[in-house]
Order: sequence, then C-alpha cells, then structure tokens
Amino acid sequence: MTGAPWSTGVGRLPDGALAVAGVDVRDLAAEHGTPAYVLDETDFRMRARAYRTAFEAAFGAVGAGVDVYYAGKALLTVAVARWAREEGLRVDTASGGELALALRAEVPGAEIGLHGNNKSDAEILRALDAGVGRIIVDSLVEIERVAYLAAERGVVAPVMVRVTTGVHAGGHEYIATAHEDQKFGLSVNPAGRSESPAMTALLDVLKRPELKLLGIHSHIGSQIIDPDGFEAAAGVVLRLRADLAERSGVLVDEVDLGGGYGIAYLPGDVALDPERVAKDIAQSVAGVCQELGTSLPRFSIEPGRAIVGPAGLTLYTVGTVKPVTVSSDDGTELTRTYVSVDGGMSDNIRPALYGAAYHAEVVGRSSTAERVLARVVGKHCESGDIVVHEVQLPADVRAGDLLAVAATGAYGRSMASNYNMLPRPPVVAVADGSSRVLVRRETEADLLGLDLG
Repeated sequence: MTGAPWSTGVGRLPDGALAVAGVDVRDLAAEHGTPAYVLDETDFRMRARAYRTAFEAAFGAVGAGVDVYYAGKALLTVAVARWAREEGLRVDTASGGELALALRAEVPGAEIGLHGNNKSDAEILRALDAGVGRIIVDSLVEIERVAYLAAERGVVAPVMVRVTTGVHAGGHEYIATAHEDQKFGLSVNPAGRSESPAMTALLDVLKRPELKLLGIHSHIGSQIIDPDGFEAAAGVVLRLRADLAERSGVLVDEVDLGGGYGIAYLPGDVALDPERVAKDIAQSVAGVCQELGTSLPRFSIEPGRAIVGPAGLTLYTVGTVKPVTVSSDDGTELTRTYVSVDGGMSDNIRPALYGAAYHAEVVGRSSTAERVLARVVGKHCESGDIVVHEVQLPADVRAGDLLAVAATGAYGRSMASNYNMLPRPPVVAVADGSSRVLVRRETEADLLGLDLG
C-alpha cells in the first residue's frame, strides 16, 4: 500500500499496520486519539517545492517570471503557512481569519494575497494595514470600497481584478468557478453591452489614484486534470490584457491563472503533473503573447489541494459494523457492509456536499480475509453522513479497528464543523519518525464555553 492516493511517506510495517513518515498509526491513535488529521510534512514540502521549481523552470524558459501562492483555503495553520514560505511560496488568503493566521505565521504582508467576493471593511482595512501584496477585487462595488478605504488610510492599494473567462473546468458543478452565472469575478463577455464588465472594472481601477492595478486574475475551477482549460483561460486573459492596453495605453504587469490542479483520490487515479502543466501553459502563453505582439507579463498560480491534499489522511476508529442487503438495478440482491467510524461529515463534508470519492483501508493490522463491498459512514444523525461511498474492505473489519481515509489534507479541517456538537479533530504533523500537534483537538469545554446561556 504505497503510492497514490497516499502520501509518499506512507507504507506498511512487517506486521501489516500502516506507518506515516516512520510513525506507526497505532502510536498516533494512542497518543492523539481519533479521529485525527495526520499530515506528512515532508510530502507537503516536496509537493510545494515541485510546483515552484516546475513553474519557475518552464516560465523561465520562455522569458517570464512566476510566483507560486499556496491557496490557504485548502488548509491553513501557522505551521503550514511557514512550511509554504520556507519552500519559496507566497500565501493566498480568502478571509480576514486566514489573513490573520498568515500574519501570525510571520508571512510578510507583501507575500500575501487577499481574495473574497464579499470582503468586509474590516478585512480590507486589515489587508491595507498589513501591506498585503495584492487585493483581488471581485466587483465594481468593491473597487469603490477599496479605493475609499485606501484614501482613508492614506495609502495606495495594490489590486488585481478577478475575471470570469467563460472557460469551465474541473469537478462538481458547485466547484466550477468560471461560469458566468455565479458569484465570483467579472465577465469578459460584453453580452450586448458596449464593453464587458471586466473591461469596465479594469478601466475604473486605472482612473482611481488610490488604487494601483497590478493585473488580471482568473480561476476556472477545481480538481482539474487536463491542462487545456488553463491554456484556454490564459489566452482569454492575455487578450483582455492586450485590449486594455489598446484602450488605455496601460499593459498590466501581472496575470494570475489561479489554482484547481487535480490530485489522485482513488487507487489508479492520475494526478495533474506539475512539470507537464507548467510546460504546456508556459508554451501556450508565450505563443499568445507573440501573436498579440505584447510582452510577457509576470505570472502567478495558486495551488492548494495539489500540495496539501495528498499529504494528509484522516485516522478513525471503527465502531458499529452492519451488513445491509440491498437490491441492485437488475433486481439481484447484494450485501453492503456499513462501517461506522468515530467521525463523519463534521470532519469531511465533501462526500456529502459534492459526492466526492475517497479511498479507505484498515490500517492497524493485516488481514487475509476476502474483500467485501463496504460503505464508510460517520456517527452523525444524518443519512447522508457518508465518508467513503464505496470501497472494498476486509470481511473481518470490526469494532476497534483503525481505518484511514487517504488524501484528506485539503478541505477536511478547513471545512470542518461542530455538527451534533462534535469537537473538531486535531491536526497532527509527522516527520522523521515523530509527531507533533499543529492544531489541538477541540473539547466539549471549548464548545460549551461559547454558549452564554
């Protein structure tokens, strides 16, 4: 049991139990309890470094610079932010809370970006006071608000304008973010108007002395496996950049191509290779700029899931095991074994929210029992509380077994809740045969302390 979808530090011990970065999962469970998010630090650093080096090499080969921002929405802790920066990445934040955490990690403001379709005045002011390197503005109204607050502070706000390119890519409809009928960004499509909302916004920023237009931002979706979408979107943005230069005389210096790089969630899945996608995009943008007769801008990208997703797993303890007989579409009956664990949709909402697929294994022992069709479910009062929809597990899976779900580093902890008043699990880092807690387990006292009666 090595390779995708597990982190590179995962392997089986001689007695069949799983180890992560040299740490036996039985020791992790004994020391930290379950459920627990387990994060392979070396794997995270390796993937962060791989994206940075691949894009720097590919874009350098065509004469363009590039910055890699770690998309903190996937998972952000103080340690994770520091790891990203130590590997040469900047940090992208999507709220005041994420910004506060990046600042606590001592990431310089100039190396932080702030996203959000509905930033509060307090969030914008915190970004201005911290000297963030860029605020990605998402609407005409926000342009006005950022300009007003920048004038109030007596500073010039560095902004990028987020546009929707009409290029759709990625997984579930709810996570495809380039559709024009959605809350993010400004469309490049004029749709019967004299100019597109994107162009209107760019020209508006240029008119305001309180704002500095750094460039144009685009994000086309999530869990993208084919690089063609990135290339198509980049072409749209570069043409918009050239059109803006023709209208205003200003050729903006930066273009951000967003994130959404896909990972392997199941055995046999193939993740997007950073070297391949970097070379394909770099060659494509170089060709577009040559065709347009414009110089290459500085580019940036925002991988999050691609770095932290495979580095994480969630460790559970099995409770109730219940065989259920169901009728298949052809009328035959089959037995599905429902395996309940001590967490669920509160620590991984994605299967319930998106129908996301994950892989699980019994990891505290070996088993020679035949494999049976199983469904891993949580302990919540909800029929949709499913952790893994379909997986083959040993027929002798039983209460007390340790079970691990692979590739949960992204959007597990960051989307976790306290549904049914369950405290959120800890985030435990493993490296070089030892473990340490990055984020402690919540307690019932933490939850009760919020209730003022």
